[in-house]
Amino acid sequence: MDKQRNRRARIIKLFGLSILILFAGFVLWYQVDTRISLPAVDTSIVGQLERIKSGPDNYAVGNNWLRKNEFGLWEMYVEGPPFEMGVAAGKLTEELIYNQEKAFVEKIRELVPSDAYLKFLKYFIKFFNRDIDEYILPEYQEEIFGISFSCSDDFDFIGTNYDRMLNYHGAHDIGHALQDLMLVGCTSFAANMGFSDSSLIVGRNFDFYINEAFAEDKIVCFVNPQNGYKFTYVTWASFIGVVSGMNEQGLTVTINAGKSDIPLKAATPISLLAREILQYAGNIDEAVAIAKKRNTFVAESLLIGSATDNRAVIIEKAPGKLGVFKTDAQSLVCSNHFQSEAFSDDQANLKHISVTASAYRQERAEELILMRDTITPLKAAEILRDRNGLNDNSIGIGNEKAMAQMISHHSVILQPLRRKFWVSTQPYQFGEYLGYDLDEVFNDRYHDPGLALYDTLLTIPADQFLETENYFDYLLFKERILLVKKSMKDGTPLDDKLVNSIPTLNPDYYLGYVLAGDYFTSVDSTEKALAFYLFSLNKEFEKYSQRQKVKEKIKKLQKR
Repeated sequence: MDKQRNRRARIIKLFGLSILILFAGFVLWYQVDTRISLPAVDTSIVGQLERIKSGPDNYAVGNNWLRKNEFGLWEMYVEGPPFEMGVAAGKLTEELIYNQEKAFVEKIRELVPSDAYLKFLKYFIKFFNRDIDEYILPEYQEEIFGISFSCSDDFDFIGTNYDRMLNYHGAHDIGHALQDLMLVGCTSFAANMGFSDSSLIVGRNFDFYINEAFAEDKIVCFVNPQNGYKFTYVTWASFIGVVSGMNEQGLTVTINAGKSDIPLKAATPISLLAREILQYAGNIDEAVAIAKKRNTFVAESLLIGSATDNRAVIIEKAPGKLGVFKTDAQSLVCSNHFQSEAFSDDQANLKHISVTASAYRQERAEELILMRDTITPLKAAEILRDRNGLNDNSIGIGNEKAMAQMISHHSVILQPLRRKFWVSTQPYQFGEYLGYDLDEVFNDRYHDPGLALYDTLLTIPADQFLETENYFDYLLFKERILLVKKSMKDGTPLDDKLVNSIPTLNPDYYLGYVLAGDYFTSVDSTEKALAFYLFSLNKEFEKYSQRQKVKEKIKKLQKR
């Protein structure tokens, strides 16, 4: 009996020891397999480069500088080898990097409130992106590594500074894959293609919404790299990828989401592919050749405007597939679905067209272009600021089917042959568009710290919508929407009058009616909830799935 007991104890002990060894082996493998190697650079320059403050919101590091203009846009100039350029950019924007990361982490906590799940997510992302450095050009690794020296240790619970900075460059791709979270819904267009008067124009709204804080500190960055073309792009602190930009050759790049599944493996972040095109392509053929070389996370469209070609095309890039959409027409529009022959029978793309706002918004953009003759920068701004639906029908302020969805991080207008571009100021695309002449900036203006980089003669005035009662009602609508959501989350009741007022502040938008219905459902006011849900069905929903959910809610309430 004792022998059997001892034998059983030895087996249990041996089994436990085996499990422990296996677990230790897994942990060791995980740590080794997910470790991202640091770029092999001389880091001594980090201590040599010093930031000098020359005035309020005005900084310099060697020949590199950062300053804030009177419209609230940060303007930055950086030059030199990749690592040195990254170190300088990091030192210049140290406080802005902290603010951006804080806003980003707050959004993550909003989406994933569980600390335990956040911890799991950290290790999952580390495993998922374990090979991400293999898909990023060495020069971009070096530049990001340089920036990481200025990042805060407050967020090291997510990962090391360098690991976080690398992974954040893939966050835009994940946001595109999770379109149902309303993080993205961009629109871009090109007009006046082939005209002989250098009037080719590209416009885009970058509707990548994290939260209000994330959009506060936009940077118009001018880059004079050691290799490749000089270029400018609109960005945020610590982000070297490109979402909207133009180079000195008059080549423009703007990116739009396509329909993607959740990525299963790391690849080249789309913004870094766009950066490579902007830095190294001088025409459409060169842009396509670069796009063909890279594997990407998700499906994405890159609208390429070219002064050399006096035209624009859309490169449609998905994991394992690439298409190029061209047209002989004078304009083209890029929304959030693919149009090239390569994706003509792609079932995911076809379904996306049928159930989302993408096709509707594209049709509205085409309609707006056809309403006008030659598209000037001012007319381009009118199109990008448009809040209505097809045939000028009012569909509610903030509707995803409109050009202006009230979530734009920024909006830009570009004239490739004239090397001019305009960047919107707050709020969204309704503040002034500041005009920049890229030739002037790189030839003269960036040398003089006292000289405004934007050309005052090019400024497009703010939209008068900002002075209307409709705009102030919309701001109140947003506030009360948040109150209702918080009330339902916390279980604290609100005054019925306040809830009833929400749809009246934005009467053509379905969302106010749906949320009022949700609130009254949560407090068991079935009759009121039904009335709001039923009335919402008269409005223009953004997605087919949203309308179906409301119909299901109505059925449940009617069975009570």
